[in-house]
Amino acid sequence: MQNPTSIEPTSIKKARRPNILLITADQWRGDCLSAVGHACVKTPGVDALAREGTLFRRHYAGAAPCSPARATLYTGLYQMNHRVCRNGSPLDARFDNLALAARRAGYDPTLFGYTDTAPDPRGMDGGDPHLTSYEGVLPGFTARQLLPEHEKQWLSWLRSRGHADAVSRDIHIPVGAGAGEISNAAPAYSRDETQTAFLAGEFIRWVGEQDGPWFAHVSFLRPHPPFSVPEPFNRMFKPGEGPAFARAANGETEENGHPYLAYAMPRTGKGSFIHGATGPLSGWNAEDFAAIRAIYYGMISEVDAQLGRIWQALKDAGAWDDTLVVFTSDHAEMAGDHWTLGKGGFFDGSYHIPLVIRDPASSAAGGVVDKFTSAADIFPTLCQRLGIDAKNGFDGRSLMPFVRGGSGQGWRDAAFWEFDFRDIAHGEAEQHFRLRSNECNLAVIRDARFKYVHFTALPPLLFNLADDPMELDNVAADPAYAAIRLDYAEKLLSLRARHLDQTLAYTELTERGPVTHRP
Repeated sequence: MQNPTSIEPTSIKKARRPNILLITADQWRGDCLSAVGHACVKTPGVDALAREGTLFRRHYAGAAPCSPARATLYTGLYQMNHRVCRNGSPLDARFDNLALAARRAGYDPTLFGYTDTAPDPRGMDGGDPHLTSYEGVLPGFTARQLLPEHEKQWLSWLRSRGHADAVSRDIHIPVGAGAGEISNAAPAYSRDETQTAFLAGEFIRWVGEQDGPWFAHVSFLRPHPPFSVPEPFNRMFKPGEGPAFARAANGETEENGHPYLAYAMPRTGKGSFIHGATGPLSGWNAEDFAAIRAIYYGMISEVDAQLGRIWQALKDAGAWDDTLVVFTSDHAEMAGDHWTLGKGGFFDGSYHIPLVIRDPASSAAGGVVDKFTSAADIFPTLCQRLGIDAKNGFDGRSLMPFVRGGSGQGWRDAAFWEFDFRDIAHGEAEQHFRLRSNECNLAVIRDARFKYVHFTALPPLLFNLADDPMELDNVAADPAYAAIRLDYAEKLLSLRARHLDQTLAYTELTERGPVTHRP
């Protein structure tokens, strides 16, 4: 799965050092693009980018939730190596990342939004307020406009525009609705005043200040909840539109499917998704989930509209033909599948994410890739494109062969991701399962035929995706699938063995001094 990538001969236009624009839209599902045939969601902004670039249809996050997922995106390492296990797990300062590497290439990487990077506390004073939040900034970035989840910067901007009541996140409650009520009414702010519009505007203004090649990371919060969006997006989709929910007959059946689900589902609260709501998700019925999914689709359309605004601004500034654009997400959103919302666990709905790369130096355009790609591939891709080396090994591989119109010889044949459900601060999961923290994790290997989920200390799962694409029938205990289960367990074991940290393993001290060969 991880042979060295061969660079296939292609036609590349001669160009100056490119601008780099990395855009992430938090919690965007990979199937929610009209470019991949979604039944109702229309994404003209992303589709336009795909027509000029390369669309990756089977792209997967490396972990969840935000901090672990972004650690994989930023470092090119799987969770088994970067060890950001949950929001709040520090990112080890010894690891290289795409911002630090871009600095070595002569850029000043500039952030709009957030990276959710908890700093390495070793060597920091215990009273440093940076150690009280996981919403730190990835080392190497210059923060031009921060926008963490409290959204205070956006709220103050709203107040400057006349929204005197924009003093808290209560601003997300739709006008006329009560706190915690599912409603497709619009909030008080308009489509031109969303968090997405705010960040897009700040980025566009910054572009106008640049007089040389630049590197920007625009990290949008949406379509991350709370689920609320202004006109016209709030009623753009009707409840029930789109594909069928992937789920069992009811939530109780889902919970009975595995001990982890029985633990996690009752602990997922409404308040994480509808501002002001209380109680567990089990208090919502099928109609509630359908209403929420319709709002979620509208939030995707709102972000897509701002992407179109950015494309046009770059063209107006004369920068479009010099800008390499990467559009993706950190992780996805269950959106009602399996009677749940959010991210985590093992279902595809949490990990299948969009990816489009548009390189103006490539003569290839409109390519569609069906090979399995990973968030860990983004950093290696940028390194190859910019001609720089990372200071440690990668788990991912460069996607440039695909971007240049090639086939990616010797490419991996499966997706891999991990999820860690430890609770260091409170020990809730450890106490519930009577496990040590390092036993509260799972790993997934998934190809076109089967999906195997290995828990360190809980029963495994196996899904026959050809017959069961909704992941409803766990056949791990079926004797008829024993050989297949063993085969996929061995594949997963081999993958993990290949991807043990190789930073110094590729170096040998000889009589001539250190010799390093990093394939």
